[in-house]
Amino acid sequence: MDKDTNKNLILALVLSLGVLIAWELLYGLPKMREQQRQAEIAQQQEQQTQGQTGTPSAPAATPNAAVPSPDGAVPQPGADALPGATFTAEDSKAAGRVEIETPLLSGSLNLRGARLDDLRLIQYRERVDPTSPVITLLGPETSQTPFYVDAGWIAAGTTKPKVPGPTTVWTAPDGAKLTPQTPVTLTWNNGEGLTFKRTISIDDGYMFTIAREVENTSSEAAVLFPYAQVTRHNTPDIEGFFILHEGLVGVLDGALEEIDYSDVQEETKPQQFESTGGWLGITDKYWSVVLVPDQSKKLKARFGDYPVAGKDIYRVDYLSSEGVTIAPGASAKTEGRLFAGAKVVDLVDGYAEKFKIQNFDLLIDWGWFYFITKPMFYLLQFFHGLVGNFGVAIILATVVIKLVFFPLANKSYVSMSKMKKLQPEMQKIKERFGDDRQRQQQAMMELYKKEKVNPISGCLPVLIQIPVFFALYKVLFGTIDMRHAPFIGWIQDLSAKDPTTIFNLFGLLPFGVPDFMIIGVWPIIMGITMFIQMKLNPAPPDPIQAQVFAWMPLFFTFLLASFPAGLVIYWAWNNTLSVAQQYVIMRRQGVEVELWKNMSDTFSFFKKKDAKETE
Repeated sequence: MDKDTNKNLILALVLSLGVLIAWELLYGLPKMREQQRQAEIAQQQEQQTQGQTGTPSAPAATPNAAVPSPDGAVPQPGADALPGATFTAEDSKAAGRVEIETPLLSGSLNLRGARLDDLRLIQYRERVDPTSPVITLLGPETSQTPFYVDAGWIAAGTTKPKVPGPTTVWTAPDGAKLTPQTPVTLTWNNGEGLTFKRTISIDDGYMFTIAREVENTSSEAAVLFPYAQVTRHNTPDIEGFFILHEGLVGVLDGALEEIDYSDVQEETKPQQFESTGGWLGITDKYWSVVLVPDQSKKLKARFGDYPVAGKDIYRVDYLSSEGVTIAPGASAKTEGRLFAGAKVVDLVDGYAEKFKIQNFDLLIDWGWFYFITKPMFYLLQFFHGLVGNFGVAIILATVVIKLVFFPLANKSYVSMSKMKKLQPEMQKIKERFGDDRQRQQQAMMELYKKEKVNPISGCLPVLIQIPVFFALYKVLFGTIDMRHAPFIGWIQDLSAKDPTTIFNLFGLLPFGVPDFMIIGVWPIIMGITMFIQMKLNPAPPDPIQAQVFAWMPLFFTFLLASFPAGLVIYWAWNNTLSVAQQYVIMRRQGVEVELWKNMSDTFSFFKKKDAKETE
């Protein structure tokens, strides 16, 4: 085995191992660690619940303690029972709550603290099964998944008036119900001449508007600073994949801030920012809870983790840098917004435009190829509007992509065809110079120059696909429009992997297989189309390279088996179009298509190899 062959073998092995190791480090290990962490948290909660002898209060579960105060004072919170109970839709109608009902949302507003801590997304379910539970976005401190929003005032000055806190019980009108047509106004009097009003309204989507008003009938002026915060107990079960951010997020002072749960855990104190306008909150893969302050006001924001009794309590908050002074006999009003719902592209973009929210479209993680990813989404959305199926939309979009890149791909395939026609001349050069590699390469380059052939042009179709492939992956993986979107037959979720597997004959045999052995129909189709595409050209003369190329379709079949089915469908269909395109071009160039011969040679190669090993 010569030096170049050794080098090619090492390079192939390094690249293959690199892909596998990168996949494991960036996806496998983070997900395994997150699952282990969730198990430990669940175990701690179970031990705490078993050790309870009554109804203890949550130790230092201080939502307002995270809010910075102009003069250092921090309002003390109330305390609810330790998490553990299941909070149902019927609980939303309990006393002390104002029911929320919109075309997209259901839940309730807690009059204790005027806290938004109960919200369900009625259009989305946990699984494809239409009978599975709807998505619960927000839950109270007494629930298994505490996740809630607070807003209020912090008093400043020498004489600090009493302000509402997390234990304050507000008053709502009899029969009040928050709907898009009926806002709700809550009131509370501090007994010292200040009346606090909070008017909450909701549109047909996911945007709440919270107007806070203070009336001063006392004899002294009051100085107040508005604040708001989002709090989440425990680390949620996340994908843990590097291409999509889940955690604390915001745009402050024009810059996107994305902080992972693991990163904020490592900080000993909250990360602080100053900004004019912007937004901040906590995001999951498909839904978010985001505070949107007055875009013209200066604010101080913080992102932090506040561990309590072995649990992580994540919190983002902002405090207005501009206080409000309410003179005797006067009133003052401030307004902010809250986005709490699914990250639907059209809705998010519409809110960014309507309310002039800085870079609000970045709430959806479009990734590095933003300029490709978002147009790709709109292309799929356009075809979906025509055919009503995102799987068919992917097929149609692939045709459009092939047409856009047709001139470049056509030039590449023409060059590859010319290379194939030069095979006899190239073989003569190899025979003429024998083992003199340098003379061989020099003669080859002269031949390429004479025939106007670019030997690396065959790589262009692959290079073109990389950003398009990644953009489509981001769209399928991260946009909620693709979640639970069916194709045909057994593909009921284009954002999930093909659920079938060859190892139980695609469900004909009555047993399941381990997750890593799920190799579905579409990954196999993709592998076959990739194999056919590669066999349009003869195998490389280097036997090691030939082996690598022979095994590559099988390697990619296993690799892509865990990718979203929509992405595998795209790759299979793209391969099919490429085969047709290359076939036509080769025939037009007068090049003989030896597909069956090349495929036969591949299997003959394996037979010869087995025969040698037997000898």
